[in-house]
Amino acid sequence: MSARYSAKFWAAGICLLSSLLFVLLQGGKVSSMLFIVLCVLMAYIALGRFSGIQSVQGKRTVTGAGHEPVAAGTQVEIKLQVHVPGYWPIPYVLLKDKLLRQNGDEWIFENAAAMDWKRNGEIAYRTPPLLRGRYSYMNTECVVKDVFGLFSHEGLLPSEQQFSVLPQTVHIKEWRSLDRAVRGHLQHSAATRAVRETTQINGVREYIYGDKLSRIHWNATAKTGTWKSKEFEREARPRTVLVLDRSHSSYTGTDTFELAVSVAASIVDYSAQKDLSVGLISAGKSATIVEPKQSKGIHRSLNDHLIGVEADGVQLLSTVLKERLTQEFRGSFVVIISPVQSQHMLDTLSWLEQRQMIPCHIHVGEEMFSKEAWHNMLRRSGFSSYSIRTLGDLPGALGGGGI
Repeated sequence: MSARYSAKFWAAGICLLSSLLFVLLQGGKVSSMLFIVLCVLMAYIALGRFSGIQSVQGKRTVTGAGHEPVAAGTQVEIKLQVHVPGYWPIPYVLLKDKLLRQNGDEWIFENAAAMDWKRNGEIAYRTPPLLRGRYSYMNTECVVKDVFGLFSHEGLLPSEQQFSVLPQTVHIKEWRSLDRAVRGHLQHSAATRAVRETTQINGVREYIYGDKLSRIHWNATAKTGTWKSKEFEREARPRTVLVLDRSHSSYTGTDTFELAVSVAASIVDYSAQKDLSVGLISAGKSATIVEPKQSKGIHRSLNDHLIGVEADGVQLLSTVLKERLTQEFRGSFVVIISPVQSQHMLDTLSWLEQRQMIPCHIHVGEEMFSKEAWHNMLRRSGFSSYSIRTLGDLPGALGGGGI
């Protein structure tokens, strides 16, 4: 018997002993019946230890969060099914589920599952709208009590489970500055330096009427029974490098950092939609450097990284860039996503330009200066910039209008 039940245990023992003394000293039918009733009740309570709760079985189903992450703000539906082996009658089981987020936040969900005659029970509930991050369910605590609520017996259902919640994103229809880099005056200065002509196969696609005979992928055609063509890495596309400012000193609150992550995730989705080469520099407690590439795998990798990032960096953004940006990034369209508006940011953008990169600043959060004053400062230096106070501002600021 555990320590927290010791007082109740001794109280029940004293009641039973008192009833026995009453029979021995007083005698009669009343005392005998009282003793028998107490013995039956104590036997029922004692046999509750063999209810089978220590061997409880079951599974948890997370609707909408299987192998693929869910979007931020989603309420996830949870279904928990349990089975208690044995034959001792159990009217209900108290289930305690604990959900943990990567930053230490936790939610506890307690529900009672009514048991049927096969000793099966089920509960269902919905989580609150979840923020971006990685989540894990701990083992479920299961508790059964006697009908009087005096004694309880506990079991642990092995049900650890993990799932992820993607950053919130918004659809970007077009990005005028980046499109100009593809079609216009930036193409000769940036795209020609950034792109390498290659015959490397980037995948297999459906045959399109007019494809040359040399483009046909004969192995894939033979395996599938339909015409397939080779997909080569595209040319004349400027590389885009996203720089996510994760310095703790740059942010005054978590909302601003979440906005910065959402902006980065939205641009990654835009790059996937337009089939652009995209990379990422993200330096917090640990640094993540992803060179710009043009593949579906790179977009999945970047989104997976953005799920778990935190504003935990201690170095200034300029220090990170000077340490991490090598000559391989020359000619790239470098997009800095940061709430910083200062001379230090201007110096950082100038340093990027001196290294033959094309800098762009996306400011997130509240303005330190007036919007016009900051844009004028950058415009005089020849840099493009955008101010984003809410995620819904992003499509219009970039020139897409969003849908």
